[in-house]
Amino acid sequence: MSYDKIEVPEDGEQITLKDGTDGELEVPDNPIIPIIYGDGVGSDVGPAAQQVLEAAAEATGREINWMRVYAGESAREKYDENLPDETVEAIKEHRVAIKGPLTTPVGAGFRSLNVGLRKLLDLYANVRPTYHLDGVPSPVKEPGQMDMVTFRENTEDVYAGIEWEAGTDEVEEV
Repeated sequence: MSYDKIEVPEDGEQITLKDGTDGELEVPDNPIIPIIYGDGVGSDVGPAAQQVLEAAAEATGREINWMRVYAGESAREKYDENLPDETVEAIKEHRVAIKGPLTTPVGAGFRSLNVGLRKLLDLYANVRPTYHLDGVPSPVKEPGQMDMVTFRENTEDVYAGIEWEAGTDEVEEV
């Protein structure tokens, strides 16, 4: 597990799959977690997210060992490309990662890095819990009883239209 431009923390352990299970994760008390800060506000959001997650880990007797990986602007500066293979491999090897907001091209330019990561890592589900926050006005009759989870497919359907023209062979393959 050595990389060209990614520094692996000296302390910490990888998250692994439990033997004899169907993909159940075994999370050590000191996991190594790759983080992509992201572009734009990502340079502020990434470190802020780290602080929150570190506090949560500390409250449960754990310690996160961060491993900075690169995509977007930071990858272009370090690798001269938007999404280096090294970043994707590090995320695959460590099984869990945190990603800040990445630039999404409008019209032309490079392919969306968010969509690229979803496809390369087979991140097919967008899971969004929804619940009411006390003290926040709501048009719902009994907001305290609202407790929903929305599952949105992330790599097909509407996303196929973003990546390929409707009716093409590529869309049919998806």
